[in-house]
Amino acid sequence: MTKSQWECFLQNLGVWEGSFTNFSPQGTFLNDTPSCLSLEHLNNSQKVRLTLSRSGQDIIREFNSVGGGLLFFENGSFSEGLIQLGPFSEFGGELAFVHENRRLRLVQLFDNTGQLKELILIREHLAGTPATERPTLQINDLLGEWQGQAVTIYPDWRSPDTYSTTLKLQLDDAGRLIQSTSFAERTITSTATIKDSIVLFDQNPEKQVQVLFLPDGASATSPVKVQLRQPFFMEAGWLIQPNLRQRMIRSYNEKGEWVSLTLVTEEKKL
Repeated sequence: MTKSQWECFLQNLGVWEGSFTNFSPQGTFLNDTPSCLSLEHLNNSQKVRLTLSRSGQDIIREFNSVGGGLLFFENGSFSEGLIQLGPFSEFGGELAFVHENRRLRLVQLFDNTGQLKELILIREHLAGTPATERPTLQINDLLGEWQGQAVTIYPDWRSPDTYSTTLKLQLDDAGRLIQSTSFAERTITSTATIKDSIVLFDQNPEKQVQVLFLPDGASATSPVKVQLRQPFFMEAGWLIQPNLRQRMIRSYNEKGEWVSLTLVTEEKKL
């Protein structure tokens, strides 16, 4: 990486207007709260103040460094979350994309039994710029072949890995989704059932993963349950244009330790 983590963080400076939208684990809309988030550099010092205003309340945080459970990519996209899954404790993480004047952030929360509890979709635009949004994601938006480039960064600061990816999505005669993912000379094929806005990868009852289709071209990929002794990942997707999509994957190992963060930028083969 040529930029420091702090320089990547500074890509997010500005006043972001938008809303926090809560969804149930089944994708049911619960509520929507307008928000305004300001990130400002304080007097050219090595300090940034974050002010989040929503529901008539202000939350203020100050940063003079970044780290812990927080990692940034060069374009300002980032993820923050717990670095360790613990027994009988709540768990969660945020995956956040930055593209031009827009940000799309997704928070996944799990209860103290490891069950997916709630999803929060945060859609933001820089104040004074158009708040253009994409429609709610549909399965047909994703069918086809996507070719991409991935960057994986690590909490232990080792050098990033970059590699090409291929994602093929198609429906079989029974209407099941067949997904084939290729990266770093590995190919993984899996199948899923589709019901309304939920895609459920249910081949392994112990490790079911669901994908929810959300507004603004967003998708949330979550384990139905997180548990120790099983590696897992959280993923968010954003269909920025009909043939341009980004995905971010936060991965944990079988000890429940956060091990990597990957950003995939992919284009649909037309």
